[in-house]
Amino acid sequence: MFKSLATPLFVGAFVGSLLLVQGCSPKVGSDSWCKQMEEKPKGEWSANDAAEYARSCILK
Repeated sequence: MFKSLATPLFVGAFVGSLLLVQGCSPKVGSDSWCKQMEEKPKGEWSANDAAEYARSCILK
């Protein structure tokens, strides 16, 4: 009984935690995202981050 119930509970908890983490990130291109990127070390930026930063934060 418990073994068959544990798998759906584990999957539900995993999906729920992913949704919580996703909900905490600001929308890419928003003012809060630009501010967050300014504080992040440039060495940790991806190429996509750099391109989006230039497009959304510098060339507004």
